[in-house]
Amino acid sequence: MAITVNLYYTGTNGSARKFAQEMIESGTVEQIKKEKGNLKYDYFVPLDDSETVLLIDSWSSQEAIDIHHASPMMKTIMELREKYDLHMRVERYVDDGAIQTNDEQFIRK
Repeated sequence: MAITVNLYYTGTNGSARKFAQEMIESGTVEQIKKEKGNLKYDYFVPLDDSETVLLIDSWSSQEAIDIHHASPMMKTIMELREKYDLHMRVERYVDDGAIQTNDEQFIRK
């Protein structure tokens, strides 16, 4: 059962984007994507809020998340959050594996 965490990083004067850019350019994102159990780790910018960056972070299990949180990369992430003075809002979703046939009619493939 996959677990997806949406992390909204908000700052000022473009700091959230600078944070995401440094995460990418430093190779930290690439390292995280290689961690066992990581399914997705991608940044997005909401069209209606230029001071926020959304991270969609998805893992195969809670155990994989716990191992990630215990990794040295978390220290790097936390230091960068402080450097850019970011505030966070978090949403957590658990995939129940169900495919709703009623929803398929609204999906264009």
